[in-house]
Amino acid sequence: MVKRFLSLKPTNERFMKPILATLLLAAAATLPAAEPFLEKHDLFTVGDDPAYNIYHIPGIVVTAKGTVLAWCEARKRPAGVSDWDDIRILLRRSTDDGKSWSAPQSIANVEGPKRKNPFALRMKNVDPADVTYNNPVLIADRDGTVHMLFCLEYERAFYQRSDDDGLSWSKPVEITATFDAFKKDYTWKVLATGPNHSIQIKTGRLVVPVWLSTGEGGNAHRPSVTATIYSDDQGKTWKAGDIAVPCTDEWINPNETVAIELNDGRVMLNVRSESKAHRRLVVTSPDGATNWSTPKFDDALLEPICMGGIVRYHHGGQSLILFSNPHNLDNAKGKAEPGKNRDRKNLSVKLSRDEGGTWPVNKRLEDGPGAYSDLAVTKDGTILCFYGRAGDGKGMSAWSGGRLTLARFNLEWLEQP
Repeated sequence: MVKRFLSLKPTNERFMKPILATLLLAAAATLPAAEPFLEKHDLFTVGDDPAYNIYHIPGIVVTAKGTVLAWCEARKRPAGVSDWDDIRILLRRSTDDGKSWSAPQSIANVEGPKRKNPFALRMKNVDPADVTYNNPVLIADRDGTVHMLFCLEYERAFYQRSDDDGLSWSKPVEITATFDAFKKDYTWKVLATGPNHSIQIKTGRLVVPVWLSTGEGGNAHRPSVTATIYSDDQGKTWKAGDIAVPCTDEWINPNETVAIELNDGRVMLNVRSESKAHRRLVVTSPDGATNWSTPKFDDALLEPICMGGIVRYHHGGQSLILFSNPHNLDNAKGKAEPGKNRDRKNLSVKLSRDEGGTWPVNKRLEDGPGAYSDLAVTKDGTILCFYGRAGDGKGMSAWSGGRLTLARFNLEWLEQP
């Protein structure tokens, strides 16, 4: 019927357009539903390369051309200093929606002399000779460019870009001076971008969440606050926004943060913290940089103190938000008990149909240990979740630094009871 309708001479375009749209929707409704599927493939496994003993901080993005880029921090020591270890940033590429992958490639290198962050040297077992590349963030620009930010020693920040879908990268340009603007409100000594992928909003602005610390507390990462930096000229220059989530008695140590643009144009941050509410913090801004709303806890999103992932699913006429993190607290009643660790396990993916207002779908992806994660969606609507889990007896078997796994699944699997 649709084919016959399309063959008619368009005598009244205003009349025909709504009828055609109705017919197309009706035709789509008659198509058989896709079968649910879930596939998993390990992209980084301890033991594959003897140089690295922990794989952590996964990130994933789909470029404008459809290439999938997956990256991580590859750490050389099996335990101990961890975040301040000798760390490299590795990237793998896929041109078939995550089915097959290139070999890992190191993609961050700063020439010239380097020093260990003085706040790291206050801790035990930190080797001054180790070089820490940390907190990589990639953004897929609509024009095909891939923007990348990363840090050196949690003290300096850099920007580079790729014009060939991650095959090669420009020389890193230092942008640490961007962060000086924050010092009027917060005297940071430790800085970090992201991690995970970040976003380009409708105006073309690039928005990157950051966290800042005075370095005086645990792991030289606490206390901390969350903010954003942004670029309105495709990464050539960067500016500091306002502090989005300060550190208070209620909002304790906000740090690793992910961003998404809402359908009304606002930017929403989903924030990790160590707050007593044990829930994710959410805050919004009209431009991704200023006039942040009062932070609120999302009761539906548990916070085991771990990085989370967020992405827009815009496919098949639907515009949804997906979120991933370990859906776990200590006890069976879903409440963390004071003084107990909140284990990173039960890695789950949630779905919201109302721009993060509610999360009616929660699907467990991993029963055992599962930690940091990031999300992406391919051009055909396949959902990708790249996450850390334990290592099958190799390396960190009890902590999810042993493997970084890519899960490929469709919306039908996610919505299947």
